Amino acid sequence: MIEKNVRRAGVNNEIVPFTNGNSALDYILGTDRSGAISRERYLLILLDLNLPDMSGVDILEKVKSNPHTKRLPVVILTTTDDEREIQRCYDLGANVYITKPVDYENFAHAIRQLGLFFAVMQIPGQ
Repeated sequence: MIEKNVRRAGVNNEIVPFTNGNSALDYILGTDRSGAISRERYLLILLDLNLPDMSGVDILEKVKSNPHTKRLPVVILTTTDDEREIQRCYDLGANVYITKPVDYENFAHAIRQLGLFFAVMQIPGQ
């Protein structure tokens, strides 16, 4: 659903989905976790905090503390609306924090809004 609504907003960049944190970190930081693999890449990371194998906060911390990936924009898209967790994500360097509504219609609306946001911001490689 996220990809469909982002596409509707006109974003045509490659979207690479992951179902767990380790696979995402392999892609972003490389299997050696050096981050060098992303030195010349332009990535926008959509990150859920509730992953089956690790916390999204751990991923955020690893991405933002790596010299090769610290400037990559990270959008948190999750059901967690705890104020302390939100503040922690911003403190670690998250660019945007969006709480997913549990209701399908509200969630679809939030994703369409996110897609429009991506359409108006300049995303390298498009």
